[in-house]
Amino acid sequence: MILFLLRRMLGFAATLFLAALVIFWLLDLLPGDPAQFMLGINATPESVARLRTQMGLDVPAVQRFFGWILGMLQGDFGVSYTQKAPVAELIWGRLGVTLPLALFAMVISMAVGLPLGIAAARMRGKAPDTGIMVLAQLGVAVPNFWFGMLLTLLFAVTLRWLPPGGFTPWSEDPVLALRGLILPSLALALPQASILARIMRTALVDVTGQDFIRTARAKGLTMGEAVWRHGVRNALLPVLTILGLQFAVLIAGTIIVENVFYLPGLGKLIFTAISERDLILVRGATIILIVAVTATMLLVDIAYALVDPRLRGST
Repeated sequence: MILFLLRRMLGFAATLFLAALVIFWLLDLLPGDPAQFMLGINATPESVARLRTQMGLDVPAVQRFFGWILGMLQGDFGVSYTQKAPVAELIWGRLGVTLPLALFAMVISMAVGLPLGIAAARMRGKAPDTGIMVLAQLGVAVPNFWFGMLLTLLFAVTLRWLPPGGFTPWSEDPVLALRGLILPSLALALPQASILARIMRTALVDVTGQDFIRTARAKGLTMGEAVWRHGVRNALLPVLTILGLQFAVLIAGTIIVENVFYLPGLGKLIFTAISERDLILVRGATIILIVAVTATMLLVDIAYALVDPRLRGST
């Protein structure tokens, strides 16, 4: 198990380094001069040159890259030249919206998708199975921002149960903050719950045809008991991989959903930084998202090994 963890940690570090290299390289290849863009076309050459020096654009790219890496390892992500504030402070202030949003959406996705998938597998070929799969197909087909608009029309405009957008800081009123995340979380979660239900049903149907399920039935267990005691754990193996991928999708989906619901999260911060061409802020915020996604995949690998001990000796 120790060797397995060491391999996964080395893979985690290598992934982050390559991701940082790709982000830096892609942003460095953008056409045009960021300093000229931020100052406008009427800026003097002297002011553009001065801003380029402040942004570190007058030094070689290799030196800037490793300086950026070393700074991040020390907690220094640089200073945003559009918002005149440390990037780390800007990111930290927005994570209080984005991370709860993604986590709530993940919880809703599992709470809805897994039971529906198990129910569909237990009633395979019957009307409830068909109905669940039709709903799941509909959930996969409809994008999350469309779900967001429909949910807003129903629960905010028509019923007036929930706010249509905006966010109250957690420090001011936790209840209002939580209410502000319900609709965005549902909009993010419903498509992913549909995918999870289909995956869980397929995995469980495959498991119920295995010999150990027939052996459990021969010992006197009902099909429901055999599936719940022996089938669900084995069916969770492919589901764990999907859960890790879904968290990455949820993190990426926050960029759209946060703009739909006017949430001051990390996704909206990245969108604003891109529109203003604040490269330092874009790099810092993007690498934080990659760290969150990569760490989630690492945890999924560890959970996979705990569920299936045969994987601990593999790479």
